[in-house]
Amino acid sequence: MLELRAITAGYDRRAPAVRDASLTVGPGEAVGLLGPSGCGKSTLARVAALLHRPDAGTLLLDGEPVRRWRHRAPRALRTSFGVVFQQPRLAADPRLRLTDLIAEPLRATGRRDEVTGRVAELAEAVGLTPDLLTRRPHEVSDGQLQRACLARALVLRPRLLVCDEMTAMLDASTAAALVSVVEEYRRTTGAALLAVGHDRTLLHRWCDRTVHWDDLTPGATGA
Repeated sequence: MLELRAITAGYDRRAPAVRDASLTVGPGEAVGLLGPSGCGKSTLARVAALLHRPDAGTLLLDGEPVRRWRHRAPRALRTSFGVVFQQPRLAADPRLRLTDLIAEPLRATGRRDEVTGRVAELAEAVGLTPDLLTRRPHEVSDGQLQRACLARALVLRPRLLVCDEMTAMLDASTAAALVSVVEEYRRTTGAALLAVGHDRTLLHRWCDRTVHWDDLTPGATGA
């Protein structure tokens, strides 16, 4: 279980993006976080994924408080999370071929022996053909690159996925395909999901429950 209690966070302590926000994602649960652009929900998603240390509040995983963030967090804790961002071109190293982009977390955690099989398995799952795997980000479309970013997020078999506006820049067919991949992964692994977005219809269809930003942080001013 992931619990965020009274989280305040941002990039300027005088004007935090998130104020006193609390949210829970149960084991295997899919929770949608709905809100307009600029309200602070992406900052909260980064806190939930251990990518941004909050200024105040507590994050608990399975009842244990998290005390370290980003690369200072224990490896077992960091690899519990898979994250997909809204803009794949900002999330991908432009120097890497797609196959290396997907394999990056495996190599970083010393699991090089899994690279060939796991990359092939996930490329097929997300709809990337072998010829696309040899290309670099500037040689593929946004949709193809986002497929690779989703594969990278799944490569370490995380138990909690954070999808921050994952489909916002995609056409309808690609968005549906990637949501289907996430759902199949959750069905076979029991992973939980925090899906952040502003598309009410998508979140209601995708998630077990949807929390509106105004209900999460009634006093938030946005950022």
